[in-house]
Amino acid sequence: MSNPDFQRLRTALLCGQPDRVPLAELKIEDEVKAAFLGRPMGAPVGQSASRRIASCPVDDRYLRDEIEFWALAHYDYVRVPATVTYPQPKKPREETYGVYGTGNKTREWAESHSGLITNEQQFEAFPWPASRRVDFSAVELSAKLLPTGMKIVSTLKGGGIFERVWMLMGFETFCYALAERAPFVAKMFRIFGELYVEVWKRLAKYPHVGALWLSDDLGYTEGLMVSPAVYRQHVFPWYRELGQICRAHDLPFIFHSDGKLWEIIPDLLEAGVNALHPIEPKAMDIREVKSRYGKRLCLIGNIDLGRTLTLGSPQDVEAEVRERIRDIGPGGGYCVGSSNTVTEYVPLENFRAMIEAALRWGRYPLATL
Repeated sequence: MSNPDFQRLRTALLCGQPDRVPLAELKIEDEVKAAFLGRPMGAPVGQSASRRIASCPVDDRYLRDEIEFWALAHYDYVRVPATVTYPQPKKPREETYGVYGTGNKTREWAESHSGLITNEQQFEAFPWPASRRVDFSAVELSAKLLPTGMKIVSTLKGGGIFERVWMLMGFETFCYALAERAPFVAKMFRIFGELYVEVWKRLAKYPHVGALWLSDDLGYTEGLMVSPAVYRQHVFPWYRELGQICRAHDLPFIFHSDGKLWEIIPDLLEAGVNALHPIEPKAMDIREVKSRYGKRLCLIGNIDLGRTLTLGSPQDVEAEVRERIRDIGPGGGYCVGSSNTVTEYVPLENFRAMIEAALRWGRYPLATL
């Protein structure tokens, strides 16, 4: 195992050239982590792993495994978010995947029609999340557990500002409300915008937090979910505040959104975003993104989850990683990763192949690939 070096990731996020192309992911499912480690996440393994830290409400066994996994897999960070809970109108659906056994996986799907907040009465009665109810205990505990050279990348767990609003309303209700009750929608955005600002202000003060990562899906493969004007009125002002927090604390600002984002990349840059993830192959050509914005925007991901990582062979994965490093890696500002997340239906051998290819072909100065 190589020693984690967060400076490597930071350099790439700020469009510089580190010693090698870093690895970066928004999320890796527990099934993959457990297969990689050879044990369930959070299972007691020896006295040290089962020891609990006094007065800590989080499961330190899981957090230890989380940190161990990311370090052993050659990542220079571990993603540890703050958390907050409130009622959400998500619909569970059981699905079966056979990569790590025959057990079923329950996924939650957002409400597309009518959610929990459709009128003023429901708005007033709703138990809105407040910054005082946010749990930072995992973030705080991670400072005691990180190996030398590693930092955490943090945020508020769950959807971003845009996602939280439309999911509470239901997408259809949300779209009608944009046209018919814009002030009502603005109130919803204000609640979650202010929540994120307060959470990020606190996260930014922890010395072991190395970057902040906002995940807020704004697009489909074919285009944006709503007009850019909606984002510019209701969402991007909050992104700019988050960007100001990052600049004030010298932290890279990473942004995740699926989909085709050409119309709003300038807005993201204006808000202070330093790195964009995951650049879905079906939505945007990463080479064109690099050509147009590579001097200002680090690019993360693009290794095809829909085909290569899931249906391809380890040799296919290595070839695609090698190609991305060849095309996007020169000069820095690129991190190898999936085109979404490492899901439980990514075979372990393909996940390992992505890591090993990045280590083999990503060292600067880049070899002729």
